[in-house]
Amino acid sequence: MSDSSDLRSLFDAWPFDAADDLRVVRGDDGRELLQVRMPLGIEQYEVDGRPDGHRPHEMESELEFHLARLAKAKKAGEEAGFKISAEDCVELFSESVLYYYRYVRFFQLKDWPRTVRDTKRNLRVFDLVQRYAERTEDRVQLEQWRPYVLRMNTVARAMIALDNRQHETARKIVAEALEGIESLPELDNPTFQFERDRSMTALRDLAKQIERSRPLSELERLQQQLKEAVETEQFERAADLRDRIRDFQAKVGVV
Repeated sequence: MSDSSDLRSLFDAWPFDAADDLRVVRGDDGRELLQVRMPLGIEQYEVDGRPDGHRPHEMESELEFHLARLAKAKKAGEEAGFKISAEDCVELFSESVLYYYRYVRFFQLKDWPRTVRDTKRNLRVFDLVQRYAERTEDRVQLEQWRPYVLRMNTVARAMIALDNRQHETARKIVAEALEGIESLPELDNPTFQFERDRSMTALRDLAKQIERSRPLSELERLQQQLKEAVETEQFERAADLRDRIRDFQAKVGVV
């Protein structure tokens, strides 16, 4: 058996193609793995748990470790003294980047539930650091990205609703997110301002797409047909449609 460390055969079996650079495979134990073909190699992510498969402090993640610390402090009545140190923030930030890399790929795959899961997880880090970090600079470091992560989370949740033909739910999800992003405390930070404006624009565009894709009600359908009949000078059909619209409005109690 060759002891060569050359990975060329592995790369040749999956040539790089920017249009087809993702796949979900099964590991030797049957678990799902997300693989990304890069120009010079292959990245592999665990689909569940921490993306790199590590278990810091024998827990699923640094976040879970610190949440457990916080729960213990609250139980002991010591929340006021609970802090996230600068060193803790470094670990939390580094870990969150791993989840970011993964949820961007899930988004690319249109795996909306896992995108929601991972973005929601990173927002929990933001909330923890915002409330308990010892240093202001650590809080700002994450807050500048909050609009972006909220946008990704919102789009994924809205797409789940649309896939289930729940247009009104999707509309509300986007409307609430727009309100939430707009009401975020102002930061004197160019990245925050750019991401907030970009996210607002993207979500407004999504709201318009949702409205355009919304199925018409019976009344709206008749009104659309009436408009088309008038525009094409089909006057008899227009008159008939007006009568049907009046009858429908009377039936449902619309004046």
